[in-house]
Amino acid sequence: MQEQPRKILGKPAIKPARTVAAAPEAQPPAPLLELKPDSLAFSLSGAAQAVAYVLEGMALPQALAKVFLQTNALPQARGAIQDISYRTMRQVGRVDALLKAMTNKAPEPALLYGLLCCALTLLVKNEGEDAPYEDFVVVDQAVTAASANAHMVFAKGMVNAVLRRYLREKEELLKLVMKQPAAVWNYPQWWVDQTKAAYPDDWQAILTTGNHAPPLTLRVNRRLTSTAAYLQLLAEQQIEASQIGPFAVRLAKPLPVNSIPGFEDGMVSVQDAAAQLAAPLLDVQDGMRVLDACAAPGGKTCHVLELADVNLLALDIDPLRVKRIQENLSRLKLSATIKEGDASRSGWWDNKAFDRILADVPCTASGVVRRHPDSRWLRRKTDTAQLAALSSRILDNLWRMLAPGGKMLMVTCSIWPAESEAQAVAFAARHGAIRLDAPGQLLPTMANPSDANNEHDGLFYALFQKPGQS
Repeated sequence: MQEQPRKILGKPAIKPARTVAAAPEAQPPAPLLELKPDSLAFSLSGAAQAVAYVLEGMALPQALAKVFLQTNALPQARGAIQDISYRTMRQVGRVDALLKAMTNKAPEPALLYGLLCCALTLLVKNEGEDAPYEDFVVVDQAVTAASANAHMVFAKGMVNAVLRRYLREKEELLKLVMKQPAAVWNYPQWWVDQTKAAYPDDWQAILTTGNHAPPLTLRVNRRLTSTAAYLQLLAEQQIEASQIGPFAVRLAKPLPVNSIPGFEDGMVSVQDAAAQLAAPLLDVQDGMRVLDACAAPGGKTCHVLELADVNLLALDIDPLRVKRIQENLSRLKLSATIKEGDASRSGWWDNKAFDRILADVPCTASGVVRRHPDSRWLRRKTDTAQLAALSSRILDNLWRMLAPGGKMLMVTCSIWPAESEAQAVAFAARHGAIRLDAPGQLLPTMANPSDANNEHDGLFYALFQKPGQS
């Protein structure tokens, strides 16, 4: 039985296309507008559909891929649709509260609700951020987007009225809704409570960081160039950047990957500074037999291979994501054995022990929410315990595949202790594993004037060694 899409924020399910009743011949229906593919209206329409899909339970990357396929959007429009969608996911709590304050019931269908969320997101000014569009342009183009869609044309007047009311009364409306935690923090209440309980001194900074767009950080491929040489290349092309790790370079302004010097040639890869710690921590040496479990999309796999000539097996359970591993390896001209398999089981294993195991175990991804802002609305409170249990089974299974004296690195992109430190402590106790030095819990950070280079996602690292000699 196919799982039904899960409703987020209590929004109505997306309804089937409406059948427009035939009008009398004397009064034919007005033709729908045709949106220009380079217009804000086109981008708002696409983003509204993507947001509607997410609020019904679909992950944002899949929602965007579906919209791009449906609209046949050009690259520039895809960029705008993606930008608006991500902005909206970071503000859903606030704009939802605003809509509730200005309407008697949630606008239907979900596509209309999505359009209003996207338009309000562009109108609500965040401190320190430049407005992406003029207010009058947003209102005009949102109404145009509604007028061009058979499922929304009936509500174009309502779209105009709601957006104009917000502009007239924004101070009063914001003062009203900002009494609600979901509007203040743009997270579900359980997420706010869980963060506060885990980090009573840092919870506000953590939540705030998750509401900002992440930096674009690159990993320099040491096989092809040095970090210093790559920074010089960027400077020659007038691209501002800084070094924030041994191989990590943060761009001052994000660029499309096809505009990043050397990207297509494998000189650099996109990878957060915190994620770049994994491969060096694993302490790989030439000739070792290495397993990267839960490897997709392959960023850490490739980094390991950039550091040493090893016999590496990259394993992942998702057949679609397995393809991403091969794509990344091919671009970097690296090679590894790739298998589709379940890391909690052993049917894929050849019974030969590994010298090193990288266990990037499943988690709620609460530490990378700024990169995946939809996850806060898609996750349930109970997911933490369920994913921690799955990760525990994976760690136990992989441990028996590790050679005596070998090392296993546990990685999560979670900030919840149940998935990170508590998991590591329990694992070490179960197996008598020797715990070695590792960063432990890294909290997500933003660049600031006093330490502009300290900016990374929230990851957890625990390194274990198996007793005995290999």
